[in-house]
Amino acid sequence: MRLDPIAAPQQARIEARGVRVSFGAREVVRGVDLELRRGEVLGLVGPNGAGKSTLAKAMAGLLEPTHGDVRIDGAPARSSSRRELARRIAWLSQDAPADLAFTAAEVVLFGRSPHLGALGLDGPADRQAAWQALRDAGAGAFADRRMSELSGGERRRVFLARILAQGAATWILDEPTTHLDLAHQQLALRLARAHAARGGSALCVLHDITQAQAACDRVAVLEAGALRAVGSPAEVLRPELLQEIFGVRFVEVTHPETGRPVIVPI
Repeated sequence: MRLDPIAAPQQARIEARGVRVSFGAREVVRGVDLELRRGEVLGLVGPNGAGKSTLAKAMAGLLEPTHGDVRIDGAPARSSSRRELARRIAWLSQDAPADLAFTAAEVVLFGRSPHLGALGLDGPADRQAAWQALRDAGAGAFADRRMSELSGGERRRVFLARILAQGAATWILDEPTTHLDLAHQQLALRLARAHAARGGSALCVLHDITQAQAACDRVAVLEAGALRAVGSPAEVLRPELLQEIFGVRFVEVTHPETGRPVIVPI
């Protein structure tokens, strides 16, 4: 099933065209066409091993496809340097290192690196951006603590703050809510939504279908490396398709406060 989600075309900020990624003889992403548009949050969902993280990394310009290409504002991603990519795309990895000797504030300040001059010296505006990002991500209270002293959820908030400080128009977030408690999961998704509302864009790899339904403008479903469906949450997140892909039963219920339909596993 392939769904056409939009009534009018929009210019894509990032576009995957026939992207295939192989590791040796194993093809992990199989011929995916997908675009991330300005002003939207795009969710990427699918079972473990579906190729979500690999596709996200390719769309961030960090992994060159075996076949096909990724274009950023119409230009091939491979034509940009890492520094140029970092000015335009902020990448949040699924796994963050736990043994860093830096403080949380220093890690967030590293997010300003793509914008620094030849000497790599940060200025007052960079430090202000880092402090504001720490506060916005709910990490200001432990800014002076070393990363190795923080819990998994606290480290995650620091890396979310680094994304904010980086000032890139496009965010690609691989499981942004992992390790976070419920309040900070909601905060992470609100930050992505606020970024899109300001004209940015965010691709979020998510495991929670309810979160994808609530936070995303469009959702893409991967299965065994192939794009199975893409469209609005109402179009794509249907019980029959989700049951087929995840092997779990889903039902649609009515949210008691908003009155909107919600998909939940049972």
